[in-house]
Amino acid sequence: MESDEAKVNKTYTLKKKSMNLSKILYVDVETTGLEAGKHGIIQLAALMEIGGEVVDTFAMKFQPHNGAEIDLEALKVNGTDPAELKSRTTSSDAYREFLRFLDKHINKFDRADKAYPAGYNVPFDLEFLEFWFRHHGSKYGTGSYHNWKALDPLPVLRIWDYKGLLALPDYKLATVCEYFGIHHRAHDALSDITATRVMLTDLLGD
Repeated sequence: MESDEAKVNKTYTLKKKSMNLSKILYVDVETTGLEAGKHGIIQLAALMEIGGEVVDTFAMKFQPHNGAEIDLEALKVNGTDPAELKSRTTSSDAYREFLRFLDKHINKFDRADKAYPAGYNVPFDLEFLEFWFRHHGSKYGTGSYHNWKALDPLPVLRIWDYKGLLALPDYKLATVCEYFGIHHRAHDALSDITATRVMLTDLLGD
């Protein structure tokens, strides 16, 4: 008969093996302003990590969705030329491309097959993505592809600050990357998400 200790070890081993196969969807957006619904996404980058390895990358610049307001100051921040923005592919075409990217790695009909969403201050990105999905006709939004157990370095850094372990002038991604020596090009979605993955991987100890 199997001992209780053996059963515990087997359970731990199975759980560890399951964790090693976990999917993480890193996402970052650049937008025309700060309010989801009012403003729109104009750049989206994503990394699909499975079992600790990045297996696919998505990066695309496109027009905001129809009806989105454009804050010119926001465009200055992310280095977008308003004239160039008009020449980009449409939001609906970008949405379809992103769905193809997600469908390659996640079975949206399987409740157990969902990625952990990850990013820096990722609630901001997820809120914009959720509206974007709904705007383009998705009944279930982004929840078809990820769970709601978000992985985000920012809350950890704030706890370190509270405990006196870290004291930075602010906790913008660029500031934190400079402090930790992580290569980063500010307000470029792919660079943002790549730097965030490096940071989060270090925090998780992988």
